[in-house]
Amino acid sequence: MHRHSPSSEPAPTPVAGSPRRDWQTIRSLFPYLADYKWRVAVALSCLIGAKVANLGVPIVMKRIIDGLASMRQLTALGRAEHEPAIVLAGGIGLLVVAYALVRLSTSLFTELREILFSKVTESAVRQLALKVFRHLHSLSLRFHLERQTGGMSRDIERGTRGISQLISYSLYSILPTLVEVGLVLGFFIVKYEAYYAIVAFAALVAYIVFTVKVTEWRTHFRRTMNELDSRANSRAIDSLLNYETVKYFGNEEWEARRYDENLQRYRAAAIKSQNSLSALNFGQQAIIVIGLALILLRATQGVMAGRLTLGDLVLINTFMLQLYIPLNFLGVVYRELKQSLTDMDRMFTLLGAAREVPDAPGAQPLAVAGAEVRFEHVHFGYERSRLILDDVTFSIAAGTTTAVVGPSGSGKSTLARLLFRFYDLDPAGGGAITIDGQDLRDVTQDSLRAAIGIVPQDTVLFNDTIYYNIAYGRPAATRDEVIAAARAAHIHDFIESLPKGYDTPVGERGLKLSGGEKQRVAIARTLLKNPPILVFDEATSALDSRSERAIQHELDQIARGRTTLVIAHRLSTIVHAEQILVMDHGRIVERGTHAQLLEAGGAFAQMWALQQRAAQRAHTEPAAHGEGA
Repeated sequence: MHRHSPSSEPAPTPVAGSPRRDWQTIRSLFPYLADYKWRVAVALSCLIGAKVANLGVPIVMKRIIDGLASMRQLTALGRAEHEPAIVLAGGIGLLVVAYALVRLSTSLFTELREILFSKVTESAVRQLALKVFRHLHSLSLRFHLERQTGGMSRDIERGTRGISQLISYSLYSILPTLVEVGLVLGFFIVKYEAYYAIVAFAALVAYIVFTVKVTEWRTHFRRTMNELDSRANSRAIDSLLNYETVKYFGNEEWEARRYDENLQRYRAAAIKSQNSLSALNFGQQAIIVIGLALILLRATQGVMAGRLTLGDLVLINTFMLQLYIPLNFLGVVYRELKQSLTDMDRMFTLLGAAREVPDAPGAQPLAVAGAEVRFEHVHFGYERSRLILDDVTFSIAAGTTTAVVGPSGSGKSTLARLLFRFYDLDPAGGGAITIDGQDLRDVTQDSLRAAIGIVPQDTVLFNDTIYYNIAYGRPAATRDEVIAAARAAHIHDFIESLPKGYDTPVGERGLKLSGGEKQRVAIARTLLKNPPILVFDEATSALDSRSERAIQHELDQIARGRTTLVIAHRLSTIVHAEQILVMDHGRIVERGTHAQLLEAGGAFAQMWALQQRAAQRAHTEPAAHGEGA
């Protein structure tokens, strides 16, 4: 049978000290814009139209000023009522109307661009966020055990926001400014002398070079701030999730100090960032003022020499302001752009994390006939230096129950994780796990997990209603089916006694429910799923004796006709299992039925005797206390 080699190393995680190049991050974004090419093209046309109209605003104003200056000269000569003056006055009125129309068209083209491109931006953000979310769910259990959820969620949040900012700044600020620069410099060369274009261009180049160099120097401050922000957020979320543990040990101040340590480091990085920002702003303004002074000095000399009109002076000044005002904002935009790229880099690094347990090329859905499960010479360790399972071989015949017992750390729960294929076996000597003769590495993970239901030892519920958590076993189930599953798990009456019934919120991780109630919800969820293979991982460990007997009876009923793996601590719950495996240090040391293992007098018999004596003491001690009273 063909084997597929999984990665034996943990999935890569983003490293703040080794970011990708900016062009790689930008190129990663292009495929998400490709579906809206026509919208992008029309939006760019509107952008150019808006800038051409914006260029016409000071030109029309120049003509108005020059016309008014001519009218003043005619008035001074006493010819204001002659036909040329009347015609000139009418022309000025038309120019005022034209000025208003040009300004309005600038706004019209700008808003059309916004309308056309808003769908592109939001769609790209949605697609990327969804892709990252799906990719994170496809990564291995090892990846999620080694990552901190709070920091990862903050990376995704900042990354999606960075995409929106990148697109917005690029198409609404940087590109329009570059278009306007080209139009203004061209107008200076054609209409006036090259001096204005040369000085304006030199100031622009100096401004951009200064901004880029200083911003590149400042970028590491932002990365440091992001790292410290994620760390502080991770610690805060971890502390709040473990609220009860913090209270049990009275460590509120300890947690506050740990959190404050990160906040202090973040504050230091933020202060350095702000100080460098002030230096950058002052340098930018100095370059702008020098360039503007040189151009206005030349223009003033031209007016005094009669080469230029007052309208020309106003036009040149207005053009320079139109250039430098957005250029001043361009410095802010560039800084935000670099910060957005830094934020996106972490999210794209998450998206690029390799799947440790991928579906094999051409993997087929699992075909379940009798659901026979076989572990064949399985060797496995979460780390290379520590072996958890050592040459484990057993089979669960279709429709039978096999129980696994043993001390903590013997590898019992690892069997369930491997059966769900949270980890892959090493193809070079790791052995194989099969269902009806099909190696788990050769079938799709979706079909594999659809065929297995589990009631875990530690039940974690979604922060939603009881109904939602039960229906999660099969979201398409009807309400009657959900209620039937709750009845079978002996939790329906309890739910009905609650004020909100099935609409009762269970709280974060189900903390509003007791351990036994959470376990019953988990049992109901698995019953609703109705899979051919069942795994009970200490399924009744959180229940009292009376509830345990009632639910154990139901578990025995639903296990009939299904292939069942029971991982047990209480030996009394597995006396009817067709096969019992005793594990110790990753190896199977005994196997057989309950009666056979007791007769053998080995490890199982010793555990049985210990538990029976403990049960008797628990039974007699309350009675003794009652007699003494």
